[in-house]
Amino acid sequence: MSEFNQPLGGNEMPRFGGPATMMRLPTQDTAAGLDVAFVGIPLDIATSNRPGTRLGPRQIRDESRMLRPYNMATRAAPFDSLQVADIGDVPINTFHLPKTVDIITAFYDEVLSHDCKPLTLGGDHVITLPILRAMAKKHGPVGLIHIDAHADVNEHMFGEPIAHGTPFRRAQEEGLLAHGKVAQIGLRGTGYAAEDFDWCRDQGFRVVTAEECWYKSLAPLMAEVREQMGDTPVYISFDIDGLDPSVAPGTGTVEMGGLTSAQGLELVRGAAGLNIVGGDLVEVSPPYDQSGNTALMGATLLYEMLCVLPGVKHQD
Repeated sequence: MSEFNQPLGGNEMPRFGGPATMMRLPTQDTAAGLDVAFVGIPLDIATSNRPGTRLGPRQIRDESRMLRPYNMATRAAPFDSLQVADIGDVPINTFHLPKTVDIITAFYDEVLSHDCKPLTLGGDHVITLPILRAMAKKHGPVGLIHIDAHADVNEHMFGEPIAHGTPFRRAQEEGLLAHGKVAQIGLRGTGYAAEDFDWCRDQGFRVVTAEECWYKSLAPLMAEVREQMGDTPVYISFDIDGLDPSVAPGTGTVEMGGLTSAQGLELVRGAAGLNIVGGDLVEVSPPYDQSGNTALMGATLLYEMLCVLPGVKHQD
């Protein structure tokens, strides 16, 4: 038997049965003894348009039952390399967003105290701010690879400084992000002013619009991003609306002309070799995901994040 936790296989239990955990992995109450923890944050009280991401973690876990342990493309064998478990959901206060933000940071402080890398199932995009607060306490300012249709750098939303469209402005203002180590990829759509993405550029962020990604592989881009990040601790935040709604319709704020599913894989796989300290997959809204495809895209991208973490072995 392996010394590491293993996902429950489809020949031991039908895919539609077994535990409703990420990849049908074992669960535990804390991150003690783990190298990697899958964590859910069932939150949508910071959402500006279509709600439903509070149901995202549960649906991502459900669709993850189709994932198998070995990455056939990259030959990554994460479950032969790292101790991984699902530690459940953050117990948010669904009636009070500011309290919830503090609850999330405290939860991740505890996870990080075990030198465990969290991979988070969202939840709307506000969750990244409190996670980054915990990350910066542990690692100092971190590099950020942010895949999204939207820059999420609003000054405020309805006068509120904390919402799913503001996390990266607050993170920059609070000094949570390493200077010159932020890449935002897939930005697109309409805005309120022609300069909407210029605030990001003025901060030294690398901004790669969706139009710059059309019709080509993103492997060369990720080679440049790896050079940009160097050995800085890096966090990956992937909003599912970075993908085109033709492959990921189940989200709150869809924009046409997005990344293909293959490009999404290229972006995450292209982070291999970086000092990745955690990641999240946000904005899956099951009420708008009748086929389950959006949640499956999310589950697969989280698995791919697992596969590029430091210490993952590869089969010969």
